[in-house]
Amino acid sequence: MMNSYERYMAVVKGGSSDILPRVPILMAFAAEYIGSNYGMFAADHRVLVEANLRCVKDFDFDQVSAISDPYRETQGFGGEIEFVEDGVPRLVAPPLQDSRDLSVLQRPNPYESERMLDRVKAVEAMADAVKGEYSILGWVEGPAAEAADLRGVTNFLIDLMEDPDFCHALMALCSEVGAEFALAQLKAGADTIGIGDAIASQVSPQTYADMIFPYEKQLVDSIHAAGGLVRLHICGNITHLLPQIKYLGVDILDLDWMVDIRHAREIVGPDTVLVGNLDPVAEVQDGTPEEIAAKMVEVYRAAGNPFLAGAGCEIPKDTPVENLKALCRPIKFA
Repeated sequence: MMNSYERYMAVVKGGSSDILPRVPILMAFAAEYIGSNYGMFAADHRVLVEANLRCVKDFDFDQVSAISDPYRETQGFGGEIEFVEDGVPRLVAPPLQDSRDLSVLQRPNPYESERMLDRVKAVEAMADAVKGEYSILGWVEGPAAEAADLRGVTNFLIDLMEDPDFCHALMALCSEVGAEFALAQLKAGADTIGIGDAIASQVSPQTYADMIFPYEKQLVDSIHAAGGLVRLHICGNITHLLPQIKYLGVDILDLDWMVDIRHAREIVGPDTVLVGNLDPVAEVQDGTPEEIAAKMVEVYRAAGNPFLAGAGCEIPKDTPVENLKALCRPIKFA
C-alpha cells in the first residue's frame, strides 16, 4: 500500500496510484479543529503546523500545507498587518496606496522578514515531522495578487489600463520576490509550491496574456528550475483564461467551483493535474456526506486522470467533521 507522499507524487508525475490523492485547503477549519483560532494560525507557525498535522491524520488526506493568508510577502515589503482572532489578517494600508514609487518599498528577505520567515519555519517543522510520509505544500502570492496587495485592488486594476509600464515593473519585482520565497520553502522541505493569484480572474484574456501571464510564467519557471512542483490556485471563474493558462506549464491547477471541469480538461489537455472543484459552501459545508462522496466521484469521472480530490477553495470553518471526512473518502484510482 502506498503512503500519502508516494501516491501524490505518482499521480502528479503521470503515474498510477492505489487511490486518488486528497488535497483539501484547510485554514480556519484546521485552526478551530484544534481549539485555536484563525488569528493564531496566521500569526504563529507552531499553531499552523499543529493544526495541519492533526487534520492530516484525523481526516486521512495526503498533503500538509503552509498556506494561511495573503500578507506574508506584503509585510516584508513594509505593509503593516493586524491579526484578527476569527478572521483573515488585515492590511492596515497598502504600502503603495498613494504612490507608484517602488523605492518606498522595503526589500523582503524570506530569512529576515518576520512573516516570511514564520512560513519557512512552518515548512521546516512539517518536514521534520512528516517528510517522505506526506506531500508538503509551500505557498507564495502570485505577481498580480501581490501587486494588488501592495497598490490596493482598485488602484491596481486601474493601473493595468492607465499605467502598464508601472504594472510591469511592479509585477516583475513581485515575481522575483516570490521566486526567492519559494526557493526558501523548497530548501526547508516543501516539494510543491502553491501560487495564489486570485485577482487574475477579474481581468480580460488579453490583459491576462499581455500583463500578468509573463510574470506568472517567470515564477513557475523559477520554481521548476529549483526542483519544485507548482500548484496554481486562482479563485473565481477562470474559464476565459484557460486557453492562456495552459501555457504556464504548472503541474497542478486548482479550479474554483464555477469552472466546468470537463471543459477545463478539454482546454488544458491530458497532462495537467486538475484538482476537483466541489462548491466549498453549497456542496461541502451544506451537503450531506453521501452527496459529497457521490459528487467527488462524479467530478473525477468528468475530469479524468491526472486528478486530485479537493474542493474549489478553502474548506469553510463551519463544515461538519463528517462532511470533510466524506470529501476525503478513498476513491479507487481508475
